[in-house]
Amino acid sequence: MLNPVVISVCLMLLLSLLRVNVVLALSVSAMVGGLLSHMSLADTIASFEAGLGDGAQIALSYALLGAFAVAISRSGLTDLIANKIVSTVDKNRDKHLSRLKWLMLVAIILMAVSSQNLVPVHIAFIPILIPPLLAAFNQLNIDRRIIACCITFGLVTTYMWLPYGFGSIFLNQLLHSNIESAGLVIERSQLPKAMTIPAIGMIVGLLTAIFVSYRKPRQYKTVELIPTESETQTSTPVSKGRLVMNVVIILLALAINVYTESIIIGALCGFLMLTTAAGLRPQSSQDLFVEGVKLMALIGFIMIAANGFAGVMKATGGVPELVANAGQILGSNKMFAAAVLLIMGLLITMGIGSSFSTIPIIAAIYVPLALSLGFSELATVALVGTAAALGDAGSPASDSTLGPTAGLNSDGQHDHIWDTVVPTFLHFNLPLLVFGWIAAIVL
Repeated sequence: MLNPVVISVCLMLLLSLLRVNVVLALSVSAMVGGLLSHMSLADTIASFEAGLGDGAQIALSYALLGAFAVAISRSGLTDLIANKIVSTVDKNRDKHLSRLKWLMLVAIILMAVSSQNLVPVHIAFIPILIPPLLAAFNQLNIDRRIIACCITFGLVTTYMWLPYGFGSIFLNQLLHSNIESAGLVIERSQLPKAMTIPAIGMIVGLLTAIFVSYRKPRQYKTVELIPTESETQTSTPVSKGRLVMNVVIILLALAINVYTESIIIGALCGFLMLTTAAGLRPQSSQDLFVEGVKLMALIGFIMIAANGFAGVMKATGGVPELVANAGQILGSNKMFAAAVLLIMGLLITMGIGSSFSTIPIIAAIYVPLALSLGFSELATVALVGTAAALGDAGSPASDSTLGPTAGLNSDGQHDHIWDTVVPTFLHFNLPLLVFGWIAAIVL
């Protein structure tokens, strides 16, 4: 319990629960962790700043995704979807509301899933598409915590289970390469199989949130959202021909993303093609780009700060010490060992806030330890993959929780910690712990 990583993560979570800004919470916790590990203040700051550089690529990816998402919204596609849903709710206000509620939840889950592989804009679609739907949510008295859980489910389950888009990055590029470098040889095709049972845990958590925890109606005030200047300028109807062309451009951007294996290049090409097809003047295109960057700026800063935090945690040496100390008390009890390793993964990922950034740390330590304890290849993959994903759905610094809040709090009625982080932690992290443990035992 005196490990600097444990203390830093707990402090970060406590500050976040007290509604301290997440960037400040990460920065303060990183400084405390460094000093507790007997690093000098200068070394702690240097490690923090070095970690910030590791987040530059992530921040640029999110900035370009934001610009691409804004360009998509101005193409008329998101307005068409949102207006269709809202008008359908208005026409059927006195009948079939229950059916509309379920159709809307299914649609949101499908959108979140698609954002990871079909149209890989990740969380950038949320601040664009969700705010126009808040009026429909209010009419149906839907508890927004359900929406947060639906979005987070689609974001996390997709990349940890399906090897396409972001899932290809998580499973094929990061997980596979890191477990191989740590000494475990396994075919890429086996990775989704290893993650199937943990994914089932995510499904159980989602069903619990929808049908048990937040099934009761919840009322919100109707707040009129003020459109931005660019939204006002581009609110004219779009022809069917233009819509078809925009869909083709989005699919082409997806193909470029898959071919280059670069989110940055895919988003950049998509933005350029959409703005060129719309015939925007250079100044208008620049304004659109700036608005997209602003859309994702806060999330980008939080992710940069999270990488700084991760840099300090690595420099303290607390992560391998944490797992090594756990390994000393595990003995040969595989059931107990699996539980301890997953809890350690939860603490590490909750602090770093990104499962993608956690894999290199966890794989290097967990793979030799799991193999020495007699876990099978599939069980080892399940342990590493689940431990990395644990915390992503419940960390205040995770894009999987920051994204839903960015959309649902557009009218100031959705708290990041208590309405997004706590619900997703309870309904996804806890089931992941249980089903990841089951996977490690039965595989």
